[in-house]
Amino acid sequence: MDIIINKIKTNDYLTKSNLPASDYVINSYTGCLHGCKYCYACFMKRFTNHKEDWGSFIDIKECDKPININKLKGKSVFISSVTDCYNPIEKECKLTRNILKQLIKADAKIDITTKSSLVLRDIDIIKQLKNAQVAISINTINENFKNDMDKASSIKERIETLKTLHENGIRTVLFMSPIFPEITEWKEIIITTKNFVDEYWFENLNLRGSYKFDILKYVFTNYPKLTNLYREIYINENKDYWKNLEIEINKFCKDNNINFKNYFYHNKIKKNN
Repeated sequence: MDIIINKIKTNDYLTKSNLPASDYVINSYTGCLHGCKYCYACFMKRFTNHKEDWGSFIDIKECDKPININKLKGKSVFISSVTDCYNPIEKECKLTRNILKQLIKADAKIDITTKSSLVLRDIDIIKQLKNAQVAISINTINENFKNDMDKASSIKERIETLKTLHENGIRTVLFMSPIFPEITEWKEIIITTKNFVDEYWFENLNLRGSYKFDILKYVFTNYPKLTNLYREIYINENKDYWKNLEIEINKFCKDNNINFKNYFYHNKIKKNN
């Protein structure tokens, strides 16, 4: 697949956040070369006029204005919300690395989330951030399923990345997102990683827009025994599965003294905040 790469100008890397647990977001790229088939961020194409398939284009966002760290005092910053700040082009561009350098003196909570082991390149800077944590997204231990869903680092590499970050004194989060009903091995993922993960975040699979049909078709074809369950959840809009899973996850984590946050219901969490 040919990748379309463009450079664009942006006025400010900082954007007010609509996420449930952050004040600002920074997205150094538009688009993402990881091409996750379930990625909600493909909605960005409506605003950027990209006609290409999600995962086949990347806009490198250049900004001459320095990040105003004064307005970040006591705030939280999420890197990134609609791209992966360590997608493959970052190896050359180093936009994320340069952004992190600007945040070294910021008195803010910095959350970095990625599916890439490339984050290890920037351990030297992340260590200098006053209050930072790195979240690695993992929603399976099955490499075949992972390869069907995205082109990011292997699950083995992601787990090793969590270990290395932990060994370097960096707070680690395993972002279990999105959880695929009866496909994501959530207990096994926790048991495998709990010795080097400080906190777990859980997010359910939401299907909307153009990719809903593609994901359902994939499940019906590859996991035919789950057809009725996925129809009930995503066609009949029955929320019982998620309500029951939330109870099960909460109990397991509490019984095993595991720190966690549940983001199944974004709108409710944001309203409460």
